[in-house]
Amino acid sequence: MTLDRLGLASTKVGRALALALAVLTLYLVVIALIDENILRLGVIAISALIVLFIEPLAIKYPTSSPLRRLFSWIIDGILLIGFLITVYWFWITADELWEGVFDFETSHIVTGYFGLIVILELTRRTFGPPLMLVTLLFIVYAVLGRDLPWILQHAGIDWTEIIRTTWYSQDGVFGRPASIVANLVLIFIIFGAILEASGAGAILLKMSFAATAAIRGGPAHAAIMASALFGTMSGSAMANVVGTGVFTIPMIKKRGFKPPFAGAVEAAASCSGQVTPPIMAAAAFFVADYTGTPYLILIVAALMPAFFKYISIFAQVYAEAIRLDIKPIPKAERERLTRYDWLQSLRFFLPVAALIVVLIEGRSPAMAAAIAMALALVMSFALDLMGRARGLKALGGDPLRYVKAIAESGYQCARIMVAVGAIGIIIGVVNETGVGIRFAQLLSVGNGSLFLAFVFAMLGSLVLGMGLPTLPAYLIIVLILGPAIVQLGEDAGVTLLAVHLFVFYFAALSSLTPPVALAAYAAAPIAGAKPFETAIQSVRISLVSFIIPFVFVFNPSLLLIDKFDIIDFVWVSARLLLAIWMVATGFAGYDSTGRLSLPIRILRLGAGFVMLYPSLVFEAAAFAVGSILYIMGWIVRPRTRKPADAPSA
Repeated sequence: MTLDRLGLASTKVGRALALALAVLTLYLVVIALIDENILRLGVIAISALIVLFIEPLAIKYPTSSPLRRLFSWIIDGILLIGFLITVYWFWITADELWEGVFDFETSHIVTGYFGLIVILELTRRTFGPPLMLVTLLFIVYAVLGRDLPWILQHAGIDWTEIIRTTWYSQDGVFGRPASIVANLVLIFIIFGAILEASGAGAILLKMSFAATAAIRGGPAHAAIMASALFGTMSGSAMANVVGTGVFTIPMIKKRGFKPPFAGAVEAAASCSGQVTPPIMAAAAFFVADYTGTPYLILIVAALMPAFFKYISIFAQVYAEAIRLDIKPIPKAERERLTRYDWLQSLRFFLPVAALIVVLIEGRSPAMAAAIAMALALVMSFALDLMGRARGLKALGGDPLRYVKAIAESGYQCARIMVAVGAIGIIIGVVNETGVGIRFAQLLSVGNGSLFLAFVFAMLGSLVLGMGLPTLPAYLIIVLILGPAIVQLGEDAGVTLLAVHLFVFYFAALSSLTPPVALAAYAAAPIAGAKPFETAIQSVRISLVSFIIPFVFVFNPSLLLIDKFDIIDFVWVSARLLLAIWMVATGFAGYDSTGRLSLPIRILRLGAGFVMLYPSLVFEAAAFAVGSILYIMGWIVRPRTRKPADAPSA
């Protein structure tokens, strides 16, 4: 067999295994349960094999040298055979290992380290160096603990204990996160793939463009709406950017927005899809599990923060459209929705409605996703038949498309499971060293100020989540900073759910934050813009989003569940809406009445930020100033101006 044929065969085997993993997931949810220990081992093992077959070195790093390609295949062959032996040995000794009655020998330690090496290498292949390097850093931290200064110091762990903790215990690679992902997360990934294959994404884009055509900067607003809705399917900022950005970014540029701004709008909106109910990315299931919150309650709690997050992006786009004098799309060019389009929208809205109804009835999230997925398939086939009968092209296309979508979802599941395996290594180290508790000393720098402590937590979250997808970012942040933040929150009466949602938000926002802004860097090539400039613009557009977590931490009524007070809810909502408009117009230098002078811009920005500071005096004073500025803008109408050509502030 030639090397080219070997690569093709490897991909086919990987795709077949990915399809098998997806089918296994459906079996677990719909038909029967599997022993928990076997499930964790089996799903991670299959996932590792899928990544190894689909992303072999020879394909991931192609070279024209036959010798180098052969060497790459030899390396992968060693990894494959060694990993299979490791998994088989683990399989036959798992019960004794997890009961704690097994005597470790040198061969067991060596075998375990080989398994860790495979997980780390596959993590590098799927998510790049950041997550792998973070995991390695924790291993080094575990070994060198005795020699480290200040709060980082601990008793130290020898190499044998490291492998026992990270590979052979239920706190490591095969720990509880693997179980949560296998039982809850994977079915939602498959559900999203089915929705996308059904044509739901296409009709959502069309509806978004139709709904926003009459607003200044319509295509940019459509990108925000589409990403919000698409985010409930993909649960991935990168997938949102790629899935909707290829359509929306060129149209945003066509209306007159600069390329960096066009890419930044898509990146900011796609990042927001991570925190948009009802699916809210894979990390949402960990939030529910770690806080003991029913998933339906979590959806309700996340509703208003997500709403204001999108309103803030809408406001930034609208103000920029005014600055550039971008008019609404002419009536002749606007999308028009027909009755048939509204019927096609059931591809998305009916399954999502079914998902929520089943959750309300008290069924598990996994079962709700399975029922919604089945309904999505039935609805899609029915609408396709109806369309063909009317001589129209079916949105769902060839039925084989669903098989391909399920196989692709299996591959995405495998990627997540590999990342979860790496996270398991970190969990083992954190539990063994107690580093999470030690970080409480770092946050105590706030001298009892909860606000300052949460500022440090925000900065730590953005740094720890840098370059990582939302799920690994959230888990790492919670592992390291979680105990400290929770303790501080308990001392000040902040609920556990609010604390975890705080961390969850910044785990998502880390994909926009330079220097490693995954979502912005994915949008930049599509927009034809510089990545760093796009990242800076995306942070500017999302600036209020960085404040919203502080708002719901100090104003729990915004979460609609704990400590809800209608007066507090109205007060915080009014402040948020006014602050969003003050910040958007302050940065753009224009509002709906015209150009703003520099002093007015500074006053608007100051009032917008200060009215969200958790102090009634500051809130009331800044709200009064913001209200006066808003009213004055309509009374004293500035002179009309020509479209601005200068870059945004």
